[in-house]
Amino acid sequence: MRRLLRRPVRLVPFGFLAAILFGTGLLMLPWATSHHRYTPFVTALFTATSAVSVTGLTVNDTPNYWNDFGLAMITVLTQLGGLGILTGAALVILAVSRQLGLRNRLLVQAETAEFGVGDVRWLLARIAATVFAVEAVMTAVIGGRLALAYDYPPAKALWYAAFHSIQAFNNGGFALYSDGLVGFSRDPWVMLPLGLGAIIGGLGFPALFEALRERRRPGHWAIATKLTIWGSLTVILLGFVALLVSEWHNPRTIGTFGTAGKVLASFTQIALSRTGGFDVIHVADLRDESYPLFIVLMFIGGGSASTAGGIKVSTFFLLAFVIWAELRGEPDVAVGGRRVATASQRQALTVALLSVAVVVAGTVVVIVLTSNVRFYAALFDVTSAFSTTGLTTGVTERLDPAGQYLLTGLMYIGRVGPVTLGSAIALNTRRRLYRYPEEQPIVG
Repeated sequence: MRRLLRRPVRLVPFGFLAAILFGTGLLMLPWATSHHRYTPFVTALFTATSAVSVTGLTVNDTPNYWNDFGLAMITVLTQLGGLGILTGAALVILAVSRQLGLRNRLLVQAETAEFGVGDVRWLLARIAATVFAVEAVMTAVIGGRLALAYDYPPAKALWYAAFHSIQAFNNGGFALYSDGLVGFSRDPWVMLPLGLGAIIGGLGFPALFEALRERRRPGHWAIATKLTIWGSLTVILLGFVALLVSEWHNPRTIGTFGTAGKVLASFTQIALSRTGGFDVIHVADLRDESYPLFIVLMFIGGGSASTAGGIKVSTFFLLAFVIWAELRGEPDVAVGGRRVATASQRQALTVALLSVAVVVAGTVVVIVLTSNVRFYAALFDVTSAFSTTGLTTGVTERLDPAGQYLLTGLMYIGRVGPVTLGSAIALNTRRRLYRYPEEQPIVG
């Protein structure tokens, strides 16, 4: 226990675990379900983990299985999970920066901008205020649309708008409709707020705060902010174009839509597919060539210190710069006129390779546990669980309890793993007074 208190960063996994177990206990109660019966432990655990890790994967029909109390608990767990991720990541950065040496601490402060300095309470208050402000705007726009265009009673419109706004901003994927958001796929007043909210929540506050503060001088952004902002825009744009081209003539998805409907549905699906988890079009009806696109987007995820999962967009593009520098024979990896530390390159490679190993191992186990499942479908759902996205091809609902426990573990690892691993690597830096002789083995 003393070791945990000395390194408060290590408390993050235990905090999430406590929230999951608390939510599991509440969701097991008979007054949390529509049929007023006790929920099996594995179902409650899976749902609570999915909510706290802001994933959105389910093993039952959410609006029909859970009653208002159960849905309210899912909403609270999602909000707590999202705030916990943001504040936990902020505190991790602060803790890491204060335990490094003076020189490294100044470098961390320069790279993390708002998170390297200032009062902790002020930082957390600013994060919470931003979260609730964005969610309130989304709720107002969507709620007004549901009341005016769909004749929802005011109370129902407000509840539905608030539920989906909280899910979208926190990059969760629970929906109050059995078919997700397919019924609103061509309504910009509903889809654009959800899509933009998911993008904002997926950027992360280090990048978001600095980008807003230095909006007139993007050249002065830190490397992490540049990789996150420009990388996210690149991923969204390329994914949007690829999905639009792939599904343009598919009558089961967007093939029957007009041009404006195709553009809107493709954009919002891509915006929500990176980690949001909402179905704007039926994922099970996608063309085969669209599945690799979604798998890659989910695996990349969003920004560091955000509600998004995945290996993080900054990690992906940092590795891209490493490869580009190596192909050109450059001695250093440079981004925006600044050299990237060798330690950061090793950390990015470690995170990426360990994530690949977890996804591959999980996919193999799911194939073994589930009969008549195609490889890409198992890979899709495992990647969705690990990246805390929430999209599914239908494999998740077919899993037996053993498979559900597996995906539960993947969601937990995918949520707390990057934060814990990143902080552990940063805090585990060693100084040696000697170096071994250098040798260059043959590669390739």
